[in-house]
Amino acid sequence: MLSPVSLRRAGVSFTLCCTLLVGATACNGDDKDSAATPSGTSSAEKQKFAKTRFVANAGLAAGATYQWIVKPFRAGTFRSGADGRKFALVKAGLAGAFTYNRLKAAVRNAQGDPTLAKAVAPLSAGIDALKDLPSKLRKGEGTDSIVNSFDGIINDVKGAGKSAGAEVKDKVPSAGELAKG
Repeated sequence: MLSPVSLRRAGVSFTLCCTLLVGATACNGDDKDSAATPSGTSSAEKQKFAKTRFVANAGLAAGATYQWIVKPFRAGTFRSGADGRKFALVKAGLAGAFTYNRLKAAVRNAQGDPTLAKAVAPLSAGIDALKDLPSKLRKGEGTDSIVNSFDGIINDVKGAGKSAGAEVKDKVPSAGELAKG
C-alpha cells in the first residue's frame, strides 16, 4: 500500500514533468505567426528611420557648433584678453566633442539609407579629422582654423543631407546634453 508521502511525491514529480514538457513544447521555434510580425528593434525597422535619426543627430551637431563655437568666435570671445575667454573655450571644447560624437552617429544613421549613405560617405574623413580638435579648442590653440573646420564640416553635412532629401536644421542642445556628450 502506498503511503501519503509517496503519493504526494509521485504527484509532485508528475506535475513537474508535465510542466517541463509543456514548457519545452511552447518554446519550439516553429510558430510561423511570430516570425511574420517584425519587432520594433528589427533591422528593417532601424533602416526605416535612418533619415530621421540622421537629421536629429546632424541638427544637434549643427546647433552645438553654431551656439558654442561659431557664435562666440564671431563675437570675439576667443581672442586673448576677452572677458569670459577661458569659460567660452571650455564650453567650445565640450561642444566640439559633442559635435564630433553626434556627427559620427549621423554617419552611422546615414548608412541605413542608400541615398544618404552615398551623399555622406565623402565626409567621413573630414569628420574623423575633427577628433583631436576639441582638446585644442579648450586650450585656445589655433581657434581660427578649428572654428572654420567645424563650420565647414557642418555645412558639408547639411548640404549632403539636403541633396539626399534629409534637410538638417540647427537644434541647440541643452547644457545637460552637451555635458553628457
